[in-house]
Amino acid sequence: MMKSMHDTHNTQQPAIPGYLIFMLALTAGMAVASLYYCQPLLALLGNDFHLNSATVGTLPTLTQAGYALGLMLLIPLGDKFDRRHVILVKGLALATALAFTAVSPGLALVLVASFIVGITATMAQDVIPAAAAMTDSSQRGRVVGQVMTGLLTGILLSRVISGFIGEWFGWRSVYLAAAAAMLLVTILLWRALPRFTPASTLSVGELYRSMFSLLATHAKLQKAAVAQGLLNAAFSAFWTTLALMLYQNFHLGSSAAGLFGLAGAVGALTAPFFGKAADRFGPQRMTRIGALLTGVSFLLMLFAGSAINTTWYLPILAVLTVSFDMGVQMCLISHQTIIYNTAPHAMSRANAILLAGVFIGMTSGSLVASQLFSHWGWQAVIAFATLVSALALLLRLLPERRTMISDTVI
Repeated sequence: MMKSMHDTHNTQQPAIPGYLIFMLALTAGMAVASLYYCQPLLALLGNDFHLNSATVGTLPTLTQAGYALGLMLLIPLGDKFDRRHVILVKGLALATALAFTAVSPGLALVLVASFIVGITATMAQDVIPAAAAMTDSSQRGRVVGQVMTGLLTGILLSRVISGFIGEWFGWRSVYLAAAAAMLLVTILLWRALPRFTPASTLSVGELYRSMFSLLATHAKLQKAAVAQGLLNAAFSAFWTTLALMLYQNFHLGSSAAGLFGLAGAVGALTAPFFGKAADRFGPQRMTRIGALLTGVSFLLMLFAGSAINTTWYLPILAVLTVSFDMGVQMCLISHQTIIYNTAPHAMSRANAILLAGVFIGMTSGSLVASQLFSHWGWQAVIAFATLVSALALLLRLLPERRTMISDTVI
């Protein structure tokens, strides 16, 4: 039987096997990738169902909304129940929802299935505390960093994979392949994962109520959730409309949109270095640097808009995609460091609050960007991304308020 999180302070745990770290990183990446498969496929879906860009843009919006809801309602349950059971149930449900998306005959059913995909894709955020619980405190940062790298890589490479498969085999093939892969990895986890002792004795109702207390009494958590939500609104606005812009302005298919994920993957590969930098220079400073990098990248995209129909625009866009994604990921890892230090006895719930802010921001970014692109075009989307990035930087530059620590939230 696994030790609880409190037991690990007194008893050194055996090292987690390398193959299990790899499986957990792969699972986190595959689960979160389910949120983004649709983005390079929007033009294909629009053609298939005869929809305009504003209507088809509701697909990523609903998926992100489901994810935000799942973060708030399901992630805290990892403190209450055996994480192994939670992960396996979600894995089966996610595979089913992906398969249902693939065979749905109309947009209405695709939207329903996508909302369920969003809810169940939160298993990615159950895998990370599971990895932490299986690791001794002296090795926990390294292991969690490796799993986070898998998650971030899944976010970005999902667009490459879905764009390529979608262009050559159709958008339904993307979801069928994803469903089969998710089912396989769930079976492997059923064989490999140990059981976990729940970390909290609170009832389910008390668990949810404790999150409100946690948010109300920790100013740093409030600031982190809002600032990261703003940055991810910019992130989502860009990726939601990129495929549509490339199709309309350059007559490029979904595989071209997916290839931009390779540029963004640089940010995921550098993620472990951001954690070390936050330890060395302080997470507060790193959030300011990350927000500044994100805002400047979008501002340069805005200036480059005058060359949008020239051959120079795409390489410029690729370089700035690398820089803004690095800024967003730098802030995310630094914000996680801040909240874990702020609420060390309620890490899962604090993480759920932070990530709910992230994906509420992403949902809003997708919705706003779809409407902006439909009415005013790509430059309006980039102007929006620049604005919200600047707001995030302004928030991070504000002085820190005194935090009220409440150790009763456990």
